[in-house]
Order: sequence, then C-alpha cells, then structure tokens
Amino acid sequence: MIGRTLGFYFARRFLASVAVIFLSCVALIMLVDFLEMTRRTADRDQVSVLMVALLTIYRAPAFTEQLLPFAVLFGAMATFVTLSRKLELVVARAVGLSVWQFSFPPVAVAFLIGVFATCVFNPVSADFKERANQMEAEIFNTSSGLFAQGSAGFWIRQQSVDGQAIIQAGASQQGGRVLSGVTVFEFDRAGLLMERVEARSATLGDGIWTLSDARVVVPGAGGEQQTFATYLISTKLDPKQIQETLVSPETVSFWQLPDAISSAEQSGFGASKYRLQLQSLLARPFLLVAMVLIAAVVGLRVFRFGGVGQTILGGVLAGFLLYLGTKLAEDLGDAGVVHPIAAAWFPALAGIFLGVLILLHREDG
Repeated sequence: MIGRTLGFYFARRFLASVAVIFLSCVALIMLVDFLEMTRRTADRDQVSVLMVALLTIYRAPAFTEQLLPFAVLFGAMATFVTLSRKLELVVARAVGLSVWQFSFPPVAVAFLIGVFATCVFNPVSADFKERANQMEAEIFNTSSGLFAQGSAGFWIRQQSVDGQAIIQAGASQQGGRVLSGVTVFEFDRAGLLMERVEARSATLGDGIWTLSDARVVVPGAGGEQQTFATYLISTKLDPKQIQETLVSPETVSFWQLPDAISSAEQSGFGASKYRLQLQSLLARPFLLVAMVLIAAVVGLRVFRFGGVGQTILGGVLAGFLLYLGTKLAEDLGDAGVVHPIAAAWFPALAGIFLGVLILLHREDG
C-alpha cells in the first residue's frame, strides 16, 4: 500500500482541485441564475432583490448535484496532469508505486464525496428544492388579475360528494398535503361548471381541502367575485394517493425515499420514480469512482513523451459519454423500459470496469 504521508498528499491535492472547480462552477451558476430571475421578476414590484437572492440560493443545490460528477472528473484530471507535469508521478513510480497505489487516495476521496453527497447534501438539496418551488409559486402564480396563472404547475382531478373538481397548483409541500398558488374548477354531477376558486394555498385534511385567501367566481353571477379568508372543498383524496403525482423525486430526501416508495405502493400507485431516485443516489459514490479511474488514464502519460492533449481530450470525452449514458439509462428507467436497479447501477459499474480495463492495458500491457 501507498505510504500514509504520500497518500494524504495525493488525497489533499485531489480534494483541493475538486473543491476549486466545484465552487467556481457553483458561483457561476448562481450568478447566471440570479440575473435570470432578476429579469423574470423585473415587472413585479412586490419581489425584492433579497427575495431573488434567497430563491437563487434555494435553487442552487439541485443544479449543483448534477455538476458533482463533472467536478470530480475535472478535479481528478487536473490533479493527475499537475502531478505528471511536475514529474511527481514519475518519482512515485520510480520508487515502486503502481498506478493502483497512487490512484487509491483519489478513489477513496471520491467515494467519500459520493457518500457525503448522498447522505448529507441530497437531503439539504431536496429541502431547498421544495422551498424554491413554493417561492416560485408565490411569485409567479400570484398577480392582481383573477385569472392569472403561472406557467409552471401541475393538475389534479378529484371526485367528491358534490361532483368533480380540477385543481391546478404551482407547488406542493409536505408530501402533497399543502399546495401553493391554487386554482380550483368545481363541476356538478352533470358536468356543468359551478364555480372557480383561486387561493394562495390549500391544505389537505380528512376529506376536505382548506383554502386560504380564496376568491370565488360563480358563472352567471355577472362575474362578481367573493373573498373568503378560509374556503372548504370536499374531497375523497388521501395524501398517499396524490404523493406519486405531486411530489417530485428531487424534493424527497434520501432518508425519506424508502417511506415514499412504501406509501406509493400501498396506495396502488407506481413507485418507479422513487425507486430509480433511491438507486441512483446509492450508485452515486461508484459513479464518482468511475470518473476518477477514467481520469487516472491521463496520469499514465508522461509529459516528455507527448500526446498529453489527446489523452486529456479522450478522458473528457469518456467522462461526458459516461454521464450521458447515465442520464439515458435513468430516462429509460423512468419510462419503465429498464428496471430501476439496472438503470441506476449499470452506467457506474460499466464505467468502473472500463477504467480498470484501460489501466490494466496501459500498466501491464
């Protein structure tokens, strides 16, 4: 095994490279997102710069989760290229270290980063994502006009003792129990529109929706609207029944996914999205390991032998292809074409095997 001092040195260099690349990209993403949100809210006087900044912070973790594999890939490549350029890898190999030994510290660090991202960062990202959805619903689904609607949102069809109702909402919280930016179309048993209700929020209780700050318009009443601090609408929906429809897997933390899967299955809804999300999070540390092994190929190229540029380009291309393969497999799993376990684990394991095979060929011929 590699010595402790040298191992910690390689690990520290790799972690520093990943941190610099990751934080630089996060800062750039947040800046661009802040400018875009400022442009979108320029005509809304009630939205302050502080609100836009807070919304940008809430939106950032969801974006940066997708960035992490690239940060690890480029961080590993930068580490190996720098060590090779300074001939530190040449000295390490001269004293008898193999590629497996000097690659072990970055691989171990990448695996720990993946565990941290799954167990700690993902719950924070899920919570911030839900808060961002709520803020966006409040900002873009609310205006002075009664019939104004936001472009984002989802629709629910429900049956009740009074007839049928269609609910449009901008965002959901607490597993679908609380909706924001709500519009309800209520129909009688004959299918005729009885009333339209707009509310700031709706809370699902035992057989009833409780709407807050509601405005009601009844057809044939001359367009006159009534305002209620609280308005009740009956429903037969249960929180478990609407969870699969309303709650995006990205807003469910890693620790809550098993319960979400169980609830969706008990209510008779498919849980494939939650299963895929759970397996993808479990496979994330191994995907980061695959990125490091692909980048380690660059470390075998000594600068004085030339061809380093082509090797770096090949490593970048291989990393991008692996990431695209991961997203393609997730799309197939989400569509039900591939089992969630295969969709989540195959790209990561295939990347590890590919990296090991290339290193074996380069190292041992």
